[in-house]
Amino acid sequence: MKPYMLKARYYETDQMGIIHHANYIRWMEEARIDMLSQMGYPYRRFEEMGYISPVLHAECEYKKSVKFDDEVKIVVSLQEFGKVKFTLRYDIYNMSEDGVLSAVGTTRHCFLNKDGRPVIMNKEMNKFTDAMLQLQ
Repeated sequence: MKPYMLKARYYETDQMGIIHHANYIRWMEEARIDMLSQMGYPYRRFEEMGYISPVLHAECEYKKSVKFDDEVKIVVSLQEFGKVKFTLRYDIYNMSEDGVLSAVGTTRHCFLNKDGRPVIMNKEMNKFTDAMLQLQ
């Protein structure tokens, strides 16, 4: 899995000239969507299958500020995978600062079907389950 790379944009900064904390959560979502696409599961594919994947929980621990124009690398890994929920971890590195770890985050997700009911992934999404478990 290739890490997700981005360049910090000016509009993402706050009055102090650093990336506003809320943008790290946005970056984590971009990295998650990219990871799923790399696995052969672009988000649109889930929608076409009749599934949505809400974020159940998101958190981020900020370690070192990122500034405008810094190169950022986000490594996504599978932290936990159950029958209904899974948790992803995001290690966010500032490559413009010698690859220093700038933040660590997690998001927890599930899948819901068209009726809004939770999907039991290992029964209804076998191939996806197998692909995710290969990330461990």
